[in-house]
Amino acid sequence: MNSKHKKFLITCGPTCVAIDNMRVISNRSTGTLGQTLAKNLQKAGAKVTMLEGAVTKPLESKSIKIRKFFFFNELLDLLKKELNSKKYDFVIHAAAVSDYQPEKTSNTKISSGKKNLTLKLKPTPKIINMIKRLAPKTFLVGFKQESFKCQRRLKLSAQKLFDEAKCDLVVANSLKEGYKGYIINADKHVLAQANSRQELSAKLVQTLRNR
Repeated sequence: MNSKHKKFLITCGPTCVAIDNMRVISNRSTGTLGQTLAKNLQKAGAKVTMLEGAVTKPLESKSIKIRKFFFFNELLDLLKKELNSKKYDFVIHAAAVSDYQPEKTSNTKISSGKKNLTLKLKPTPKIINMIKRLAPKTFLVGFKQESFKCQRRLKLSAQKLFDEAKCDLVVANSLKEGYKGYIINADKHVLAQANSRQELSAKLVQTLRNR
């Protein structure tokens, strides 16, 4: 792959869903891996657009187009807009997307004096499953993070992204007892493995350059 002629769309960081007009449910994603991928691909000559959530340390770059989101729906809208208006060769969907959202959201702040507060959650739409429908020819890299470290179980967990989202590659990773990541193809072969986000980023960039 000649990176200078390829366009990449990368998502990274957490998404939030509202409980009321002041509180949200989010996750611990730092966006570090997505940011590292964006920088490495840009250095390799690719044209990179990044959709970045509310990360601890936002990426600053004059060479990477960065568009910000906070809520789940904002990411969904940005992704649809990008894929409907531009042709991307690769989409790397590394954002930690909310899997659930409250069935009802209060338009005002819920009183802090309640002794108990019960939230009823419903699944959010699977954003990754929409990408190939919007851009069938794009090469899609999905991410699957689990709390276990077993390679066999991570491969099985990644299979759903191949079956339902039609991913071309999946990065299956775990943070249990230190970082461990695997780059897996649709034939369930592990193309590379890494013990840090930085190493994973370098190996994923190299893997994509060979496409």
